[in-house]
Amino acid sequence: MKKCLYIIIVSLNPGERLKETLNSVFSQTADIFKVIIKDGGSSDEALDTLEREGYFEGHDNVAIIRKPDKSIYEGMNQAVDYVIEDVKQDHADKYCMFLNCGDTFHDENVLKTVAPYLKVYDRPHIIYGDQYNLIQKSIVSSAPEINEFTLFRNVPCHQVCFYSLSLFTDRAYDVKYTVRADYEHFLYSWYERKAVCEHIKVIISDYEGGGYSETAENKKRSAAQHREITERYMGDRVLKYRLIMLLTLAPLRTRMAESPVMSRAYNSIKSAVYKRSKKD
Repeated sequence: MKKCLYIIIVSLNPGERLKETLNSVFSQTADIFKVIIKDGGSSDEALDTLEREGYFEGHDNVAIIRKPDKSIYEGMNQAVDYVIEDVKQDHADKYCMFLNCGDTFHDENVLKTVAPYLKVYDRPHIIYGDQYNLIQKSIVSSAPEINEFTLFRNVPCHQVCFYSLSLFTDRAYDVKYTVRADYEHFLYSWYERKAVCEHIKVIISDYEGGGYSETAENKKRSAAQHREITERYMGDRVLKYRLIMLLTLAPLRTRMAESPVMSRAYNSIKSAVYKRSKKD
């Protein structure tokens, strides 16, 4: 089967979480992928142990890159550089996605379901689905349609997105955005590259949560970077969107969404609203 998808896994001292992620990848019923493991200089020997134990035997679709990096986004960029070199100029039907160590595909048929969408279009595409949050034990539905207001609120996380590789050939992630580089790149793809964002009603990944971007310090950085990025792409229109968020009690809804007690009910209501809006 033709390999049209590059699955990029960036790791640094991942422990058993790397194997969990790889197990979910190799259990996929559609063999349409090549795995790129980008290790930033781990000292825990998790990757070395897998190699010594012969874990990768029989998997000829794996590339391991060992190269120091200064951040997760620099590691992602290094992996993307490898992918672009690997495909040369033949990237019209190639896609990439990013899984963090500890995140897994929701079930073994995810890529079988997604495969028909990973094709050549006249414009670059971002195919995205939904997520299952392991901490909250609830499905987190992505917006069924992307418009400027949904871009302002947030975008689908990279663990549920399949990106046309061409979106990374001009430039990859802007590493100055230490927490929000994937968010900035999504907006770049929509505004500057005119990417088509297509939602499919599939739970793509189980999200481990509790990672780098969710510390108290990085949440503050995230808010500041969100402000800078939205003002860059949306200009004065951000004032209107901030007012809408204030009037619709966005801070309260965020706390509900992140609460282990209330998140399941909140996300169920959100999914129902998305489903109704898509029908309308």
